[in-house]
Amino acid sequence: MKILLVGASGTLGQAVASTLGVHHELIRAGRHGGDVQVDLTDDTSVQDLFAKVGKVDAVIATTGRVHFGPLAQMRPADFNLGLQDKLLGQVRLSLAAQHHLNAGGSITLTSGIISAQPIRDGANAMASNAALEGFVRAAACELLPRGLRINAVSPNVLAESVDDYGAYFPGFEPVTAQRASLAYQRSVEGIQSGQVFTVW
Repeated sequence: MKILLVGASGTLGQAVASTLGVHHELIRAGRHGGDVQVDLTDDTSVQDLFAKVGKVDAVIATTGRVHFGPLAQMRPADFNLGLQDKLLGQVRLSLAAQHHLNAGGSITLTSGIISAQPIRDGANAMASNAALEGFVRAAACELLPRGLRINAVSPNVLAESVDDYGAYFPGFEPVTAQRASLAYQRSVEGIQSGQVFTVW
């Protein structure tokens, strides 16, 4: 398969690349590096991405920023970060990708455990992740009759990221990026659609 991997330089993206790169042709995309560059918060950038890569068999996003902070100090602009980057960035990618997938193609997005498990300072992250999963479930109903699939992967906090984010996840059991990468393989190489593959 020819797979477009957005967020390929990140911890999770690198693990996904290692898992899927063994048997598939990967096009690595990132905001500043990779084979091609893309800013998922910009419509033109996403359209330019597909103009460069052409038709693909699968699109994967392992990227998306959210705001962590106490609700009492949160401003609309803070909350908007997750909406514009994590949520709309991946939705924007999906809306464009559907027109550039080969028959039987798939889209795999990334949410996270806080779509279902609230954490302190995580209102923006939870809302963005939960909305993304809702989009996947609804979009799958319209894509399936066209022979296309869409899923999301929801990993726990990554073991490799505990130093940066572990304080937000007390009592959570981290998972390795390599373990999480298997869910992306399942999404791309499997047959299911409209699923949220949890790696908790």
